[in-house]
Amino acid sequence: MTQSDKQPEKTWTIEDAERVYGVSSWGGGYFEIGENGNIHVIPEPRMNDVRIDMKAVIDEIREENIQFPVVVRFHDVLRSQVITLNETFREIISEASYQGKYRGVYPIKVNQMREVVEEIVDAGQPYDYGLEAGSKPELLAVLAMNTNLNALTILNGYKDEEFLKLALLGRKLGRKVVVVIEKFSELTMLIKVSKQLDIAPIIGLRAKMQSKGQGRWQGSSGERAKFGLNVSEIIKAARLLEKEGMSDTLKLLHFHIGSQLPEIRAIKDAVNESARIYAELVKMGFALEYVDVGGGLGIDYDGSKSTADSSRNYSVREYVADVVYGMREVCDLEGVPHPNIVTESGRAITAHHSCVITEVVGEIKPDGAQIDTAAGEDDHILLKNMRDLADHLSGELNFQEVYNDATQYKEQASDAFKLRVIGLEELGKIETLYWQIMRKVKHFYRNADFVPEEVQSLDFSLSSQYLCNFSIFQSAVDSWAIDQILPVVPITNLHTPPVNDGSLVDITCDSDGKIDKFVIEHAIDHVLPMPAFSKDEPFYLGLFLTGAYQDVMGDMHNLFGRLNEVHIFSYDDDPQDFYIEEFVKGSSVEHVLSVMQYHPSSMAIDIKKYIDKEVAAGNIKPREGVKWTDFYEHCLAGYTYLNTES
Repeated sequence: MTQSDKQPEKTWTIEDAERVYGVSSWGGGYFEIGENGNIHVIPEPRMNDVRIDMKAVIDEIREENIQFPVVVRFHDVLRSQVITLNETFREIISEASYQGKYRGVYPIKVNQMREVVEEIVDAGQPYDYGLEAGSKPELLAVLAMNTNLNALTILNGYKDEEFLKLALLGRKLGRKVVVVIEKFSELTMLIKVSKQLDIAPIIGLRAKMQSKGQGRWQGSSGERAKFGLNVSEIIKAARLLEKEGMSDTLKLLHFHIGSQLPEIRAIKDAVNESARIYAELVKMGFALEYVDVGGGLGIDYDGSKSTADSSRNYSVREYVADVVYGMREVCDLEGVPHPNIVTESGRAITAHHSCVITEVVGEIKPDGAQIDTAAGEDDHILLKNMRDLADHLSGELNFQEVYNDATQYKEQASDAFKLRVIGLEELGKIETLYWQIMRKVKHFYRNADFVPEEVQSLDFSLSSQYLCNFSIFQSAVDSWAIDQILPVVPITNLHTPPVNDGSLVDITCDSDGKIDKFVIEHAIDHVLPMPAFSKDEPFYLGLFLTGAYQDVMGDMHNLFGRLNEVHIFSYDDDPQDFYIEEFVKGSSVEHVLSVMQYHPSSMAIDIKKYIDKEVAAGNIKPREGVKWTDFYEHCLAGYTYLNTES
């Protein structure tokens, strides 16, 4: 039952809205429900005097004639996450009297957008915060972006000779570029290339850990991991470097046990194992300086603070403390220097800074159009029975029995229609009466202590599907591909009680283009409680925590392409506490067609020829032909998504 069904008499408060939507639980301190019922953004929780009303952001976007859907980026949130991670490591390192430093890197695969990487590099400058690349194109971008000579550039992924030469170019430019060896043959190739060019590399070895991660990506770790060297290969690699007179180039030990780790114990186990490997290599005579604990720092998508795949049972501070103290403990026991600690946190840095704002453009009700169900002389007995059931509903009845009878009549009517016993109009009347009965059954049980299991399903069966102007496959691909939970919340009117339940469907022609899993009251529900809104006023929903992967993994399904983007910066002196710093135009129709090897200019010429032919034949008037030609070209240049303002 929806919240409105359970407690219709209770005065609805902001606290009720918070309990239902859990904004502060998954918001990481950056999002809350304001007293006016709108979602507010706190760009820097440590200085929470600045609050941005997202309704004001939407209003300004509309004033600027920017079409929805849009990606909204809060750059201050991005900076805040970089600062928080680095400051936390500094505090814990000082508290623990740890002798090494923190030298984190941001893996750009999580979000390679130039504006995102630039902001991270700038915010990380005082901390010598670096970048990680896992492919040749990413390396080309990172070499241009990561100009801090004290910051690390970590290179993961499989490598060819060209990739290695680019890495050595970075060394020639004075950068701390670390080539992480993923398979043994890469090391022999790197030794050859570095000697040919007479450039000393910085080498890291990636270990296949016995420790395994937990959660959705646990299969990426362990002995069957795609990347890395087992213990014997690590020893063989170290001895080869020794033989080649390159022992001093081995500086880093790397491991990775999975993304979005929900359980802190997995991190503790991996740190302990990696520290032991590091200590043994140091005792073998290799002066390693860094241990890279990889990625895995999760975020709490569902706000449950649990070991569920979409959550985590630890804080950032607890994560950092376990890494620092765990490394210190083993190193002290083994009598080796404390290494500099590297992490490759991407999801935790970027997820909160970006959200997708989409407009609800339609409602698909389960009971469809209501038709006249007045009695007729020749009504079939099934229709009479259903009408009699609908006309005599009262609190004295057994509503479980009513539910059962109505369901049976509807099933019998469907069979009767297939056998040509009743006609289409009678079937339509029976369906109309059935849905009327089901709504009354649901209403009856709204305050009941016990609700039969089959009646509980009416919440979903009677819920609407809200048609939203966006593509799941472009903007929330993980929700479709791996059932990732992304918080979805109405932007406004949360100070009013929910009046209906619904799931979301997008504007693609694919039946999978839907979201029907939501974080409601710290649990996963199949319907989203919706506050009242007028069909005469635009109503917007926000898909939050989309800054990690969703921005860059979307596909071209139905040729919808990239969304319009607005970049928001906080500004305390502004009446609204923000300004739009940049608008990045999304994909035009001609752009997505060009990507798929169409030629829009030729298409426009061809259409004009066809129109001119019809004009010459007298089927289209000349002035009308010009308008149709202009309209076709206008559509080619336009946004790929629905224009709700027209």
